[in-house]
Amino acid sequence: MICENRLRYQADLTAGSLKVSESRVIADLLLQQTDDNVWKLALGHENRLQTRSPATARRLGRLIRNRLEMMTPDLWKLVRDGNATVATHACLAGAVKHSGLLADFLEQVVKEQYRIFAERLTHQMWDDFVADCQSRNAELPEWSESTIKRLRSSVFQILQQAGYIESTKSMRLQTVHISAEVVNYLKKHSEDSVLRCIEIAP
Repeated sequence: MICENRLRYQADLTAGSLKVSESRVIADLLLQQTDDNVWKLALGHENRLQTRSPATARRLGRLIRNRLEMMTPDLWKLVRDGNATVATHACLAGAVKHSGLLADFLEQVVKEQYRIFAERLTHQMWDDFVADCQSRNAELPEWSESTIKRLRSSVFQILQQAGYIESTKSMRLQTVHISAEVVNYLKKHSEDSVLRCIEIAP
């Protein structure tokens, strides 16, 4: 499991879902190898992430940058230049590698629901997953109920954006074909654990 190997059970998922449009901006800045001054100008004065406040821009920019920097510039190019599906799946790959919580929920829970031909996911599946993780790992923080709900909201938004579920309302499972460009990238860079987490739908 990604999380147990890298201790990446963090609550920063509450800061945002896949944020594909914003990720294109951050990927472009990373590919340009911009310095700190240009970075601050882009997120602050220019408000290229189109946030309501500089603090939100910094927080969102930091989250997306942390996700993308888990991968190499080849993936950043897929985020910046790929079509909607390619960019979304590239963002998903970065998010999965960055967050063990997301990775393990996909591999342990969502994958199992596909295996047994379940029709939909439920909120209870998430709550049970978190409770089980906390009972097995004493190093995990004791998240408040509101934090668990915000995490759940972000995770299910990610599942919808990536195509695993029809909507966050119905949570009906759908078949997902991860874009060939992203699959090829993950294979080329030996990201087997990430690929295993996202290639779960029949």
